Amino acid sequence: MVDHAVDSPGLNVAFPETAAWLSLVAYVRHTFTDYDELLREGYDRDSARFFVGSEIAAILDSWGVQRRLTSED
Repeated sequence: MVDHAVDSPGLNVAFPETAAWLSLVAYVRHTFTDYDELLREGYDRDSARFFVGSEIAAILDSWGVQRRLTSED
């Protein structure tokens, strides 16, 4: 996840806490949900994120993460 934050043009200038959070969310999105499959099926990024949002939130919750997922994440 650190590599993702460092290599991302948007995240490498973000506050460390923000970069870590967004990297964690991206990791869960790409690793544990059907997000990439939805993109391959033709859904746009925002729609695909909407459809996997509750699944991401449930995974983070099961890991004991206290921060809540927002529509901007």
